[in-house]
Amino acid sequence: MGPQFTLLFSALAGCLLPAEGCVICDPSVVLALKSLEKDYLPGHLDASLHKTLMDKVEKAVADFQNLSLAEDAYMGVIDEDTLQKASWSLLKDLKRITDSDVKDNLFVKELFWMLHLQKEALATSVARFQREAYCPNQCERNVDVPHMEDMILDCELNWHKASEGLTDYSFYRVWGNNTETLVSKGKEPTLTKPMVGPEDAGDYRCELGTVNSSPATIIFFHVTVLPKRVQEENPSPNIVTLGEATSESSITLQPPKPDSMLKGRLLGLLIWGSVALIIGLTFAIFCRRKVFDFIKSSLFGLGSGADEQPQVPKEQDTDSMDQ
Repeated sequence: MGPQFTLLFSALAGCLLPAEGCVICDPSVVLALKSLEKDYLPGHLDASLHKTLMDKVEKAVADFQNLSLAEDAYMGVIDEDTLQKASWSLLKDLKRITDSDVKDNLFVKELFWMLHLQKEALATSVARFQREAYCPNQCERNVDVPHMEDMILDCELNWHKASEGLTDYSFYRVWGNNTETLVSKGKEPTLTKPMVGPEDAGDYRCELGTVNSSPATIIFFHVTVLPKRVQEENPSPNIVTLGEATSESSITLQPPKPDSMLKGRLLGLLIWGSVALIIGLTFAIFCRRKVFDFIKSSLFGLGSGADEQPQVPKEQDTDSMDQ
């Protein structure tokens, strides 16, 4: 039962469902379950029940392939991230059971309840993978390519590199009379056609084959050739474009910051205050001189008027004495 048990739990770790493609098995899960069988069971369950327990575990693990998914929704492939999350979740729950040191009937109940929850979690992860990352046979994509530019059709999905049993990518040109022409075939997941024209518009189909000749992925591309792009002319360095004018005007019209406004106002007040002070001092000095001159002229004018007497010419005085 040992080798069979190991292979069965390897299928659980790697999601080896009855299909050709699968990912590499996680060895840490296999080692953990082997340790459970050899190290934990002898001290926590009666030896006579070991075989019965292992038979039930094998049946529960084998039932992992019967996931609650729609028909033909799962092809035995799963991406690496989803596998790592499923393995980590199983290891975590198994460690939780062994750390609790549970025994006998309670141990059996917790073990099978854990396997039931892990199966549901795996179904949820696979359904999410199918919905978000996996492209079924009805996948279609619209591709718009400007005239005289390169057309690139990408058929690769994120789970392709992590899968086994896949072969070549085949690209076909699909015509209106339901006929197809093989354009390319090989390991490259992309089809590139340079400088497309109106004749390249139409439908294309990509198919990823498997070792059993059934396709793993089929993608339809609806290609539309758009008018040629209008190349923008580089303006002369001396010509100011609308964008430059707008940017310059936007810079000029930007309101000053409050700090700059306050500094400007204080500087203006200081300048005008200095000018007003100079004008005031000049006016005061001028007025002071005027007042002093007026007082001086008034005082000296009165004194000279009182002292002055009308003088008679000497000749007139001499004549009057002679007479």
